[in-house]
Amino acid sequence: MVLSVNSVNKRFGDVSILKDVSLTLAAGEVLALTGESGSGKSTLLHMIAGLEPIDSGEISIDGNDLGEISDSENAALRRRKIGIIFQQFNLIPSLTVAQNLTFQARLSGVGTDLPSLAASLGLAEHLSKYPEQLSGGQQQRVAIGRAVAAAPKLILADEPTGNLDEQSGDQVFDLLLSSARDQQTALLIVTHSNRLAARADRQLHLSRGEVQ
Repeated sequence: MVLSVNSVNKRFGDVSILKDVSLTLAAGEVLALTGESGSGKSTLLHMIAGLEPIDSGEISIDGNDLGEISDSENAALRRRKIGIIFQQFNLIPSLTVAQNLTFQARLSGVGTDLPSLAASLGLAEHLSKYPEQLSGGQQQRVAIGRAVAAAPKLILADEPTGNLDEQSGDQVFDLLLSSARDQQTALLIVTHSNRLAARADRQLHLSRGEVQ
């Protein structure tokens, strides 16, 4: 199992954000996480990514218990085995498309077949451009490419289509699904779209911090 979340709880002050949340995710499997704003979806992703501490419970990624490793080991695990895709793209504006695509892979020490990757993303004609010269859909494709180029075990995608029109959003979702299944990467995707969530292998709904 690539990802195992077991009875995880999280509070901010007196407010309980996540309550006894459990889920599993296997290689090549796509899980859609839905829920209203404030239901704890993004907090859960940040905890799985090791960016937010766990109050209680266990999170394991590819056999590594996040509660049992140091901060530096956590950072190394995130760099080697986790790809993160944000709604806001988070591209490096001073780097070209080609440089952004290979950035994470270089940090992870993974070689990249840039021509093939760019072609699969529909970005072959844009490699020398900078992020500001791209449309929102194109920027999100670069963000996806940056994540998959490092060949992670797990991809966490937080509302990756939230800032896109329906056509661009569908294209981005298609790319995520095909990348996960082709590379046998576990994909956990947070989405507000029930239509897109229905295309995942499984769905979980968070309501007031609890799995429904």
